[in-house]
Amino acid sequence: MAPSQTSYAPTLGKLLKSLNSQPLEASIESLVYLLKRRQVKGEDIANAIAHMLLQVVAKSKWQSVDQLLAKVSNTGLRLAQAAPSEQVIGNVVRRVMGLIRDEASEDRNADEMADSVSDLSQLPTTPTMPSRPGPTPLRAATLPMSRSMFNLLCVSETVSSPGTGASTPMSQGASANMHALRSEVIDGIEEIMDEISQADDQIAGFADIQIHPGDYVLAYLPSPTVERFLIKAAAKRRFTVFLASGDRQEPGEVPHAALCKKLNGLGVNTISLASNGLMAYMPRVNKVVIGAKAVYANGGVSTESGCSIAARAAREYSKPVIVLSGVYKFCPADPSDDVTEFERGASSAFVDYADGEAVDALEVENIVAEYLPPQYVDVYLTNLGPQTRDHLATIMADHYKSEDMGLSLHLP
Repeated sequence: MAPSQTSYAPTLGKLLKSLNSQPLEASIESLVYLLKRRQVKGEDIANAIAHMLLQVVAKSKWQSVDQLLAKVSNTGLRLAQAAPSEQVIGNVVRRVMGLIRDEASEDRNADEMADSVSDLSQLPTTPTMPSRPGPTPLRAATLPMSRSMFNLLCVSETVSSPGTGASTPMSQGASANMHALRSEVIDGIEEIMDEISQADDQIAGFADIQIHPGDYVLAYLPSPTVERFLIKAAAKRRFTVFLASGDRQEPGEVPHAALCKKLNGLGVNTISLASNGLMAYMPRVNKVVIGAKAVYANGGVSTESGCSIAARAAREYSKPVIVLSGVYKFCPADPSDDVTEFERGASSAFVDYADGEAVDALEVENIVAEYLPPQYVDVYLTNLGPQTRDHLATIMADHYKSEDMGLSLHLP
């Protein structure tokens, strides 16, 4: 069960440090608790899911590939139901399931090749033809050869063992094969974790190509990926950043103060805007940079609330929109009807519940994420480089198995 006392509520850092010491079921419940309370956000979700699935592979008991796939799928279902709007959970689960299928297929092919080599080594050698002096008619030369081939075929049929005997060595080595598969899958998950942790740095590596000296760049609610991208560009370019924010600010509070300080220290000018002032500055903007929560198969993007305002304004003025996203955020499914609307959050930041009359008289909805249609996106900048909408299907096919494309981790 989830922790009942706030003082003992886990954090993601504590959870990741305790994964090796506590039982698997307790770790899963702790992560489910954090996801339900939205204490894990953004890029940390993918990292947490990968860590948890690694523990499932390492600690759970399974005797076959199908059992392992079922355990990974069931764990992913529990985690996805705790945060239904986070598509990255299903993405990581699909990546791990595809990894298991690939490793199992490689082991199976290696076993079949070893069996073939063993069978060939048991075949008798072909007898050599004695040398005869002088010319020999063709008919006389072909007779011994045909008899030799006939004997060889007879011997090979006799050596062939029945199906039960051929499977005996595999059954004896099943435990060793499963142990090797476990190690290979763990190594593969660690590579996925490295990819997730390095994605932002790799995306930032393309910053000086996308941003030119003198550009005016609009960043709406910059995510950590966008912030790293801008800071990397500021190390080599001199440009101006419009930082737009839709959050309510306290009097005297500067939105994204930490980012402004870093950019100003690198010689980049920053201008803070309110979301209702975007259209006035859009003619001066050269490009719009947006961070993605998920990228769907049709090219649509799940973004922070308000980003679609900036993208639509950019389209009116023919300004390019660049979406930053790691490949692990690519979801090989089309968005559902629920996704194409909005994701709603708590309204306590906008309504003071101490004022009972306002609470009773008003119905306030806090939109925390929304869907951006693909026609408003010009470039998808990933850790593999800039991509267009036509290349998304190829990237997804390279990273997901066809068996897992239609995997659903949500209850009907």
